[in-house]
Amino acid sequence: MALVLQDAVLRHADGRAALRGVSLAVAQGERLAVIGPSGAGKTSLLRLAGLSVRPTAGAVQVLDAPAPWVLAAPALRTLRARIGFVHQAPPIPPRLRVLTAVRAGRLGRWSALQALGRLVVPGDAAGVQAALARLDIADRLYDRCDRLSGGQLQRVGIARVLYQSPDLLLADEPVSALDPALADAALRTLVAQSETTGATLVASLHAVDLALRWFGRIVGLRDGAVVFDLPAAQVTPALLQALYAGEAHGGIPPAEPPAPPAAVTDSTVVPAAMCR
Repeated sequence: MALVLQDAVLRHADGRAALRGVSLAVAQGERLAVIGPSGAGKTSLLRLAGLSVRPTAGAVQVLDAPAPWVLAAPALRTLRARIGFVHQAPPIPPRLRVLTAVRAGRLGRWSALQALGRLVVPGDAAGVQAALARLDIADRLYDRCDRLSGGQLQRVGIARVLYQSPDLLLADEPVSALDPALADAALRTLVAQSETTGATLVASLHAVDLALRWFGRIVGLRDGAVVFDLPAAQVTPALLQALYAGEAHGGIPPAEPPAPPAAVTDSTVVPAAMCR
């Protein structure tokens, strides 16, 4: 299995529970979307999966490493290098060039000396540009990141993970800064990456319609607990209304949600005029 959580509990320093006994198993190559109201614990779940934090209780298994937190430092570093994380707000230094920011996706594979040399004198511009081209921002290769819009920076964060080519791809609200056409195209690209490489894709999404369109399995999370874990076709408007009860949410689709596409490739090109 790519990811297994068993009765996982995560508490903040002040004692508040972010996750309350979450159990989840995700197979290698599977694509799963996590939805739920603000504060439901979606980001906390992804941070556990990405080995950014340790569970307060319960167990986490990632990429067949049954107890990652008891691994020696070099083995844990190797395991983390197989995990890609798309942040809602990419943690990219503003003065960094886009080329260097995307190239940093492979930092975990390099020694400290290699990392220093390759970031000071970036190589493989063609490979980086190819990753950017999949998101229609290849022309930004040599721009500084502080000259990009929020949506462009978010796409740079996605390109970095595409360039990394991880075995487990985690995405926390990866299209929140994009307009509908760009958001749809970016998710198409992430799904295509998963299909092409066999990577597992787990994403948290605020837009329920996009979750239902691009992911075959949907997990509803509320107050740190799993409310439902179902195939997308079985997620009804009634379940969604109950999940988001008390929160204004315009992303709940009508009674007939769009079916996920049967297959995805990068051959579908979004017109450039839609991507600016």
